[in-house]
Amino acid sequence: MERVFQITAVILIGVAAYFLWQNGMDGVFVAAVLGAVAFLLSIRFQVKERLKQRENETAEIDL
Repeated sequence: MERVFQITAVILIGVAAYFLWQNGMDGVFVAAVLGAVAFLLSIRFQVKERLKQRENETAEIDL
């Protein structure tokens, strides 16, 4: 799932760059914000997975 958001973020930043080149500032803003949100969601999924792994490791140690 995190890869999907990372790929989406890259595509949206590319779209923002295209709009910047075409001088469409509203499109730049929207695409850049959505790209940033997708990037932050990918980070959230990475952190969530690491926390899950850490909980599993501590559960194994407690046994």
